[in-house]
Amino acid sequence: MEQISRIGMDTSKHFFQLHGVNAQEKVVLEKKLRRKEMAAFFANLAPTAVGIEACGASHYWARTLRSFGHEVRLIAPQFVKPYVKRGKNDAADAAALCEAMSRPTMRFVPVKTAEQQATLMMVGVRDRLIRNRTQLTNAIRGYGAEFGFTAAKGTAQVDPLLERIQADESVPALARALFAAQAREYAQLQEQIAEIDGMLLARHKADERGRRLAQIPGVGPIGATLLPAKAPAPELFGSGRQFAAWIGLTPRNHSTGGKVKLGGITRAGDEALRSVLVVGATAVILHVRRSGRGPAWIVDLLKRKPAKLAAVALANKMARIAWKMMMTGESYSDRSAPAGVTGAA
Repeated sequence: MEQISRIGMDTSKHFFQLHGVNAQEKVVLEKKLRRKEMAAFFANLAPTAVGIEACGASHYWARTLRSFGHEVRLIAPQFVKPYVKRGKNDAADAAALCEAMSRPTMRFVPVKTAEQQATLMMVGVRDRLIRNRTQLTNAIRGYGAEFGFTAAKGTAQVDPLLERIQADESVPALARALFAAQAREYAQLQEQIAEIDGMLLARHKADERGRRLAQIPGVGPIGATLLPAKAPAPELFGSGRQFAAWIGLTPRNHSTGGKVKLGGITRAGDEALRSVLVVGATAVILHVRRSGRGPAWIVDLLKRKPAKLAAVALANKMARIAWKMMMTGESYSDRSAPAGVTGAA
């Protein structure tokens, strides 16, 4: 086979489409492989650059191909789409990947290790369990209200509510049996969440970088765990502002003709990481509003802007500080933060 300079690989569950070119940009490879044929093909291929769309299982295949000596470049799907010339099929997608990876200004996604993916899985499982618990508690409260039972806000009020329902014999036996089933489900969810929380806290305590990131006001164990897992290569960002923009915490730019017009945040990047930072910032904002004490810039901002806007602004600063700390290995201090970010949540 003629020497291949790079390959674009479109992945799927069962079939993989390859598009390869040589140093003169001539197409020398157009091939469809079954999943079971992949390892053998690349194991016998001379080391080359392989472009894969960053999607499900892409990090696994990147690690596998790297073990054969190939250079793997993951590309975000939105950066590949402009290079699809016409139509939508596997061959066109593979050709677009091959073209996109050759661009000198193309940005690539760092390949995550199996440990980093396990960490992200742990946070994802916890998030799903929390959502399941919220859904169940809302159902319990709704059904309870149909029989005249209400409770204050908070998960701590759910067990007493279920006990009061079971103790009231005026509630039909069928309804009490169904409430009992929901109580068992709720208790099981609580146990699962507690187990995942224990895993997360243990991993956080064992990670020196995560412990340093948790020193930032508004960043807790979850945020300190997600930041290095979601951004394993902070050096790919030229500045803290680029990192915040990647998360989606910078204003959308609609400027033209020298007129600058900024909108709401872009919501680019990872929703889970952005949500964790904004929730942490919201806790700091709530503390400042209740106590009346805090960074001067936050106090002044709250006088002029809504609390939600102030929380996003603080989350932006938190992201920039986190990037700086991940880049330099420094611990958090007031001097390392932009002016005004002091105190602890």
